[in-house]
Amino acid sequence: MSSPIHILNGPNLNRLGKREPEIYGHTTLAEVESLCRQAAGTRPVVFRQSGYEGQLVDWIHEAIDEPAAAIVINPAGLTFTSIPILDALKMFPGPIIELHISNIHRREEIYHRSLVSRIATAVIAGLGPSGYGTAVEAALRLIEDTDQ
Repeated sequence: MSSPIHILNGPNLNRLGKREPEIYGHTTLAEVESLCRQAAGTRPVVFRQSGYEGQLVDWIHEAIDEPAAAIVINPAGLTFTSIPILDALKMFPGPIIELHISNIHRREEIYHRSLVSRIATAVIAGLGPSGYGTAVEAALRLIEDTDQ
């Protein structure tokens, strides 16, 4: 059995579909999960969301210890503040895709400096919820490249 892709979601993403639909759209997190599983094909997916920084760090540690094939992470507001998430991701040896539904660079200044980007293999922003499918597809390609 192949190693899973871990898809980790930070604070407030459980509110997708209700929260600021003019920015994030009407797609729910359950629909995003379905999209990710479809994009992954036969590759297993571990899909999680938490509003708690420490929980996300624990899940990154699980991805390291399991080991996971790749991490797709939308740390949401923790993108810009969390040294613990950055430090945990530094320990992950595989591909890391940082994902944002909106284009963080077109938003307020506070959203322009991602700590996670310092360690991410790639960054996807501004594609809306469909960006998750793009991120999973990119992770699959990166996994293939490292397996060869």
